[in-house]
Amino acid sequence: MPPISSPPLGAILAVSGVTKSFGALRAVDNVSFAMAPGEILGIAGPNGSGKSTLFNAITRIPFDMDAGIVVFEGRQVQNLPAHRLAALGLARTFQRETVFPSLSAVDNVIVAIEQTKRGGSLRRNVLLAEQALDIVGFPATLHNWRAAALPVFLRKLVMIAGAIALDPKVLLLDEPASSLTPDEIDRLRALIRQLREMGLAILLIEHVLELLTGVSDRLMVLDQGRVIALGEPAQVVRDPQVVEAYLGVAP
Repeated sequence: MPPISSPPLGAILAVSGVTKSFGALRAVDNVSFAMAPGEILGIAGPNGSGKSTLFNAITRIPFDMDAGIVVFEGRQVQNLPAHRLAALGLARTFQRETVFPSLSAVDNVIVAIEQTKRGGSLRRNVLLAEQALDIVGFPATLHNWRAAALPVFLRKLVMIAGAIALDPKVLLLDEPASSLTPDEIDRLRALIRQLREMGLAILLIEHVLELLTGVSDRLMVLDQGRVIALGEPAQVVRDPQVVEAYLGVAP
């Protein structure tokens, strides 16, 4: 896919020619895509295909891209620090539950709020944190439990609530279904759809293909750092290049 020189009309997020190398390994190779407001764009690919590295490069956590342009709401943002991106409305989660284990669920969300322009008085921050936890379906009776004492699914909800509390316009979710049971995946599916109904655009990395294809408006597949397919999920999963990337043999 060639780089785009300007974002498509109406795109909330447009990424052009993003590249990231680690020594001789080109982990992300000239990736370009654009998202409409309220769209769910799924990202699939084999292990090591560059999915999380792409998220890291876009959000500048924990490293910058080597080349490329990121346009968010019509503004180039690839040189802004991570906290500025979050304040503008570009929030993300991580593969692992990045919570502070010694803090309560609500305090974990407050920490996220305090890093952005939404932060205010302690009373306001607590209110925003509790609202975010309520949105993601976190039990109110467990708001003051230490994160270390929570099961995996609830720790994931705390992490998503921390991102939601920033009042994002685009939410990047990195493998939120990993280590979850089928029932928990169903709850996650409902949450993702709920967040889209609230107006969020969602960029979703996931290995659980049933979840990914079930919620995504479009699906992008990476292999060896490159985009090999982008389109409607039902068509993409039948693409010969995609089948070969996952199975190792041509169909």
